[in-house]
Amino acid sequence: MYTKLPRQMSPTSHTSPLHEEVVKLFTAYLEAHQQRKTPERFAILEEIYANKEHFDVETLYMHMKNRNYRVSRATVYNTLDLLLDAGLVVKHQFGKNLAFYERSYGFKQHDHLICSACNRILEFCDPRIQQVKSTMGELLQFSVTNHSLYLFGNPQLDDKGKCVTCHKKV
Repeated sequence: MYTKLPRQMSPTSHTSPLHEEVVKLFTAYLEAHQQRKTPERFAILEEIYANKEHFDVETLYMHMKNRNYRVSRATVYNTLDLLLDAGLVVKHQFGKNLAFYERSYGFKQHDHLICSACNRILEFCDPRIQQVKSTMGELLQFSVTNHSLYLFGNPQLDDKGKCVTCHKKV
């Protein structure tokens, strides 16, 4: 009924069509908004699109530092704001006070299940959600343009008290 989406790290090729497209879109956005086209901004974009994981600002900042990029946290925050406005990343507030981001261009709509025990984020697609969107739009006389669905849950445990999905002790 639904499709579980993969979450593993999977670097994209620097010459992939997706990479070239997001660079063009970001360049056009920066030019249209009279923003500087700095190497740091494009390195941040590349780092985001090289991974499929959800990330927070601190994680992205540490990845950049570990790769010897000279970027400040302010540059990361400011670039994320530009990428959000350009539609190249999306921001999620999965409860608590921590915002997570993920790349968004060229990827189909999906929803999230967040483990209440370890905060693991699972992505899934269920075609019935599209049906609900269409039905509710018709019923309430709206054209539904997008949605977000966050499900929070406790994992099923095995007889040793470990999560049956990730096998961590809960």
